[in-house]
Amino acid sequence: MAMRQTPLTCSGHTRPVVDLAFSGITPYGYFLISACKDGKPMLRQGDTGDWIGTFLGHKGAVWGATLNKDATKAATAAADFTAKVWDAVSGDELMTLAHKHIVKTVDFTQDSNYLLTGGQDKLLRIYDLNKPEAEPKEISGHTSGIKKALWCSEDKQILSADDKTVRLWDHATMTEVKSLNFNMSVSSMEYIPEGEILVITYGRSIAFHSAVSLDPIKSFEAPATINSASLHPEKEFLVAGGEDFKLYKYDYNSGEELESYKGHFGPIHCVRFSPDGELYASGSEDGTLRLWQTVVGKTYGLWKCVLPEEIASENSDSIYSSTPEVKA
Repeated sequence: MAMRQTPLTCSGHTRPVVDLAFSGITPYGYFLISACKDGKPMLRQGDTGDWIGTFLGHKGAVWGATLNKDATKAATAAADFTAKVWDAVSGDELMTLAHKHIVKTVDFTQDSNYLLTGGQDKLLRIYDLNKPEAEPKEISGHTSGIKKALWCSEDKQILSADDKTVRLWDHATMTEVKSLNFNMSVSSMEYIPEGEILVITYGRSIAFHSAVSLDPIKSFEAPATINSASLHPEKEFLVAGGEDFKLYKYDYNSGEELESYKGHFGPIHCVRFSPDGELYASGSEDGTLRLWQTVVGKTYGLWKCVLPEEIASENSDSIYSSTPEVKA
């Protein structure tokens, strides 16, 4: 019998959703933040998509957003030449970090004491959040605007991507360790601490590299241009989305395409697995986020598995469906 994937649709944004990030698992569950060109990043309950609040204060498109591990702080990167740090519990703005150009990416260290930023001025900046008045440390070397910058190796190193280059930096010496060059634009980058894996997308390719050495591990080709990909926490599956509005799910070990789903009405800009691996979230040009089950038919969050005998009295269709009770 077929199992029907029924995504939860999270509305509220008015422009394309360009970035999203999950927190770690906290005593209150886990959380999801989304960055949008409407300039209003939103915080949601991660497993249901329920809206918690909107961070108000940016005066331009928000290109990047992240949460610290315990979801007490949020950070956002925007076209108004600022990065902002927020109290994710109260929604209050804690600090504004002025830049000289559009900011595209933000990332907290594990202890939440430092914030890494990158953007159109080609510089990486490291802010000490306990000394907001202090000038940030700056790392130069990129030759085009920085799209993504991430702490790695327990914050001892930094990974960053510009148009066609991924670079690995040593935090202590602020110097470049190694770089990777691509023949087309790098569209996304994800770092998996368990196993030190780096996921890079460019063109139709989804490539996996060692985050320590940048050596290649494996790569897959998708049927369409891919904008983002995410590896399951247990490294069983990966999901990817891009220009053809579809989400693809692959077996990480064999590279076999397991499923593909169309739910968005525009290109997919970002996709990430939840920290427990039970779902993945996607953000699109259509202004929505959607939450998808990793294992269709499992009762989890707002999804409840309805068996054929339970719906026989309502209709004669015997398709198994994993149906959300309400829309977020």
